[in-house]
Amino acid sequence: MSRLMDVELEQLREYTLKMGELAKKSVKEAIQALVKKDVKLASKVIDDESLVDMLEFEIENKCENLIVLRQPMAKDLRTIVTILKIITDLDRISDLAKDISVITQHIGKEPFVKPLIDIPRMSEIAQEMITDCLNALIQEKIETLKDFSERDDLVDSLTDQVRRELITIMIENPHTTAQSNRLLFVALHLERIADHACNIASRIYYMVTGEKIKFE
Repeated sequence: MSRLMDVELEQLREYTLKMGELAKKSVKEAIQALVKKDVKLASKVIDDESLVDMLEFEIENKCENLIVLRQPMAKDLRTIVTILKIITDLDRISDLAKDISVITQHIGKEPFVKPLIDIPRMSEIAQEMITDCLNALIQEKIETLKDFSERDDLVDSLTDQVRRELITIMIENPHTTAQSNRLLFVALHLERIADHACNIASRIYYMVTGEKIKFE
């Protein structure tokens, strides 16, 4: 029975890894679409969000079946509960990437009101955070999670910088208000994605150690 539980938990982690990779890919492609003004790629990100939803439902069902049929305890139960919580954050990350893609569709081929430097950097940091979370989930090692608060602070600082720049641009030229607001929402969405990565890191830390901490 113990061996069977190990196999089922490994399958559960693999499904969660797949969902996480899809969520991370959606963030990457959403920002690529924005930077390149690729409306077709933005539409793909929007359409692919349903794949993440389907995986979330499938993982939920697997978790529920494991709890009912195997009655897990201790570390096994922590793992299942952690995954149930993680997939909610992964789904929200995918939703935010979809929202960024909708913004890209609204901007279309308009010239940008400012060079997109900080926004792609924020996206890279967020993607790295997601990658480290997924690796920690599979390997059950938490070393790469310990600087998450610092990385989240960096994303917050970049968000503030983007906000200040866009407000200045809007004040100097009110005609830029619509696009400036849209780019500000992109930055805010990326900030939230980093927050969700911190949530995932906190839950994995608990799964591995049994200790509750909050990365923020």
